[in-house]
Amino acid sequence: MKDAPALPNRTLGESITQEVRRMLVEGELIPGQRLSEAALAESLNISRNTLREAFRVLTREGLLKHEPNRGVTVAEPDMASIIDIYRVRRFIECKAIAQGYPLHPGTLHMREAVEAGIQAREAKDWKAVGTANMMFHRAIIELADSPRLVVFYGQISAELRLAFGLLNNPQLLHLPFLDMNASILRCLEEGRADEASTMLGAYLDQSERVVLAAYERTMSR
Repeated sequence: MKDAPALPNRTLGESITQEVRRMLVEGELIPGQRLSEAALAESLNISRNTLREAFRVLTREGLLKHEPNRGVTVAEPDMASIIDIYRVRRFIECKAIAQGYPLHPGTLHMREAVEAGIQAREAKDWKAVGTANMMFHRAIIELADSPRLVVFYGQISAELRLAFGLLNNPQLLHLPFLDMNASILRCLEEGRADEASTMLGAYLDQSERVVLAAYERTMSR
């Protein structure tokens, strides 16, 4: 099987790693799911060796898990991981939005994510609501003007989506935050970046409480 062409300035292995990470972020792969090397390589039109390279990288990142005699499965985050993810998010998201301004491309992408979330809500597509929410927060990171930080946040986003996947209630997890997204965006568009940062801090505190409470309920069953 021939490998597909790589994107400019990116090896094929890096491109495939990014694609599998996107599948994790968008909820196409779920915690505990066993990944068929043959099926995934065929769907991505790549060789197994190239896919194994991506698997090795994502395993080091903690997004996949390799077990002898079982193969590769999608990782299942624990409570400590969730707490640490939110600690990192507060540190970088609140600082990023504090330096944002109305015409920054990241602000425009935040607007696109808010509109995508509203459309998904109207369609009652809660998985898509979650994806739009992830887009919103990625756009916040763009405000920092750091390509390296955007790449790093991609890993954090994938881990976070895995935590959401454990809870199996995307409506509960994502719907309450759509209006908050719009309010934070409005502050930024009106030039009130410091207020947006304060609102985002409270938002992340509430989100963490919701996720941890849902996680505890799931684990106690």
